[in-house]
Amino acid sequence: MRALLVSFALTALLAGGPAHATDAPADAYCYIGWPNDGQVLSAGKPFRVWFGLRHMGVAPKGVAIANTGHHHLLIDTDLPPAGQPIPNDRNHLHYGAGETEAMIELPPGKHTLQLLMGDENHVPHTPPVTSKKITITVK
Repeated sequence: MRALLVSFALTALLAGGPAHATDAPADAYCYIGWPNDGQVLSAGKPFRVWFGLRHMGVAPKGVAIANTGHHHLLIDTDLPPAGQPIPNDRNHLHYGAGETEAMIELPPGKHTLQLLMGDENHVPHTPPVTSKKITITVK
């Protein structure tokens, strides 16, 4: 098993370069339908974030269909570098099953939310398909 993993790692290194980004329609964009920019939400209670998408379709991770991808919710962070897989951590939430909404809970304070579409390999499209970054307050 270890030899197989080393073989895969060497193959990836020899291939070199960043992951290939999938093309997206130039007019595609996503948006956060709720909460609204400037919204004040109650602390200690999960809230729903509703994802919207125009001029593209939603497909789960691992499914390569033209003009599709899946949502990633960026919390309190900037867009990741182009051409590289989107990180998977508390600031970069993946919705690889094709979800179009999520329940999240954030600590009190000001927070930013932004959507970013990723292709079947979690790499942002070219051009990137993003929402406007919104700011919410939890108190």
